[in-house]
Amino acid sequence: MSTIPEWHLSGDWFDICSCDIPCPCEFAQAPTNNACQGLLAWHIRNGHFGPVRLDGLNLLALGAFEGNLWTGEAKATMGLFIDEKADQPQRDALQIIFSGQAGGWPASFAATIGELRGIELVPITFEVADDLGFWRAEIPGRVVGRAEALTGPTTPPGQRVQTINPPGSEVGPGQVATWGRSVEAQTEGFGFQWTGESRSSKHIPFDWSGPASA
Repeated sequence: MSTIPEWHLSGDWFDICSCDIPCPCEFAQAPTNNACQGLLAWHIRNGHFGPVRLDGLNLLALGAFEGNLWTGEAKATMGLFIDEKADQPQRDALQIIFSGQAGGWPASFAATIGELRGIELVPITFEVADDLGFWRAEIPGRVVGRAEALTGPTTPPGQRVQTINPPGSEVGPGQVATWGRSVEAQTEGFGFQWTGESRSSKHIPFDWSGPASA
């Protein structure tokens, strides 16, 4: 595909990582103990790549890095899972977008990845509560990530702990991060194996377009 068509993706993203709450990376700082590992999950509510519709598809990545990713000090090592529901044109489109070849914000994020260990097609389930009370994603027998919205003694009932315009947002500028705490996290794939409870998690909506730069 020599010419990149007009494309757009919007939906939900969350991560669960090994950092203390709140994850310093979201504030463009080095991670807790200078090392981070965990999972990242995307659900596309609405999307297209030229005429190829991408609505309802999921992706999940496992990754790790040491140092501050935002200053160029660190490069991440990652592996990517793509929803097995995607047909061949959809798989091709997602790989082009998430590899950064189609421009937009994913190109900026791809520049932080030093090694991609592989891409696999797997069944992925993704759920996020309408009130952002919880979010979860699972690859049966391989990965499970569940988190609940962070709360505390001074959090108003039914309200969420949020950061507006976080300086280290993995999905790009101008969004709102809702903080959570992991209930369960288990990852196995691409040489990564990690478990974590009561670790940092955050949900952020994403809205990307290309091929022009975001």
